[in-house]
Amino acid sequence: MQRVTNCILIHDNEILLLKKPRRGWYAIPGGKMEQGESIKESVMREYREETALHLRNPELAGVFTFTIHNEGELIQEWMMFTFICHTSKGMLTEHCNEGVLEWVPQEKVKGLPMAEGDRKIFEHVLTKSSILYGSFSYTNDYELLDTRLDPFIR
Repeated sequence: MQRVTNCILIHDNEILLLKKPRRGWYAIPGGKMEQGESIKESVMREYREETALHLRNPELAGVFTFTIHNEGELIQEWMMFTFICHTSKGMLTEHCNEGVLEWVPQEKVKGLPMAEGDRKIFEHVLTKSSILYGSFSYTNDYELLDTRLDPFIR
């Protein structure tokens, strides 16, 4: 099972997002954990690699399992550890290999094209301080099939 970390960085009521070229969807910057890393070490490294920013005191906001299914058969599964942070240091890179980095006003995030599971994560993280636990199932075209969240979000 693949493990990934990402972080929602909020500064001056804006969130730094990554617009992925493949689908044109917005995502939270982050990436794959390396063997032996803690989730905090991973999010610090991945965020720095994608943005050139150094997170200061990121806090765990959610833990999620994602599954991808093709005609009812499980074809991929991974875990994602999402952090939230309000402070960083450094200068944002002008070029990211993963897509285009963009500061987006917090109130516009929910209207952006993104995976439906990410939309639910933002809904919780931007309004609550508790950790969200969840499981998301998608088709191989990233159509959301099922969501289980604790605490429950409509």
